[in-house]
Amino acid sequence: MQVYLDNNATTMVDPLVVEVMLPFFSEIYGNPNSLHKIGTASHPAISKAIDQVYTALNAADADDIVFTSCATESNNWVLQSVFIDHVLNSDKNHIVTTEVEHPSILSTCKFLEEQGVKVTYLPVNGQGVVEAETVKAFITDKTALVSVMWASNETGMINPIAEIGEICKEKGVLFHSDAVQAVGKIPVDLQSVHVDFVSMSAHKFHGPKGVGALYIKNSQALSPLMHGGEHMGGRRSGTLNVPGIVGMGKAIELATTNIEETSAKIRVKRDRLEDAILELSDTFVVGDRDNRTPNTILISIRGVEGEGMLWDLNNGQIGASTGSACASEDLEANTVMLAIGADNELAHTGIRLSLSRFTTDSEVDYTITHFKDAVARLRAISSSFAIQKPTEGGEVQECELHHH
Repeated sequence: MQVYLDNNATTMVDPLVVEVMLPFFSEIYGNPNSLHKIGTASHPAISKAIDQVYTALNAADADDIVFTSCATESNNWVLQSVFIDHVLNSDKNHIVTTEVEHPSILSTCKFLEEQGVKVTYLPVNGQGVVEAETVKAFITDKTALVSVMWASNETGMINPIAEIGEICKEKGVLFHSDAVQAVGKIPVDLQSVHVDFVSMSAHKFHGPKGVGALYIKNSQALSPLMHGGEHMGGRRSGTLNVPGIVGMGKAIELATTNIEETSAKIRVKRDRLEDAILELSDTFVVGDRDNRTPNTILISIRGVEGEGMLWDLNNGQIGASTGSACASEDLEANTVMLAIGADNELAHTGIRLSLSRFTTDSEVDYTITHFKDAVARLRAISSSFAIQKPTEGGEVQECELHHH
């Protein structure tokens, strides 16, 4: 059996999404910016996709949603353009973000620091959450932007976006949220919270790779990142990725229709998997379930290196992760684990399991069995894991845990 539990890295494209995309490769293939009928033939489908995204996010008519290539582009666009529009030639020079953002935020912030911007990287609490009061404490009259992810790609923990939004509104500071891990997993209602910019990527909710979007509240000014033409109202140049846009519209509609019901079903499977793994000694999961995306588990197993565990799971045809796929080639301690105060050894043991609506009960059963066996195998050869076992005389001696 092959089991895919790395849905926070990417997801399978829903066959219904593939179906609506297909005509736009070889049948309705004109450039939508052309004036002839072959070009304009795709306009109704693009309009429909835009409507599907607005509806899914409950965006207001006054808001703008611009299609991009992915959330990495959307994130770069916001940070770099806020720098151009609100820092250069202005007295503001400060950005507030967190230690646990996606690399596309952290690397862009590092780049902006080289341009002279001051960046504050906020810590998370023991739950892996950024507290609204912490954000408030670090906003100054020099702050141009606050950027806090809606939900963590690694832990699934959900940040208090509504509270942070109110603080930013009150202080007159722009607020951006990378909502890649929230859209399609939990309700995202952009009229119930105050956020200026929201990034998202279709491939995180069973849409195609290579297409994402940026939500812009009240269609406010934001210098383009991509120059060259009048596409997307002059906001983002480049011929529209029509199949991708059509696919993203369908995918976001499928992911957000009956989202509470779908989430509840995924949560039941996730909790069953989590409970089974927690039956093992010296294991712990990061963050409270109730404030976590319904599909995510970041679990630490003392004495088991994350990479060793991945290798063992991979041999059993189970795809998992030690953290963000965008950073998983760097075999360093998991930054999120360190940020929540785990010791260095535990920070090397984090395994992320992320389910989807396509995950089955039999896949969960298979994973539980293989996972438990893998832990026993790896602990048997682990130098760092030994359990305390009382001897007959009541003394405690260390003994290696062997495979049962």
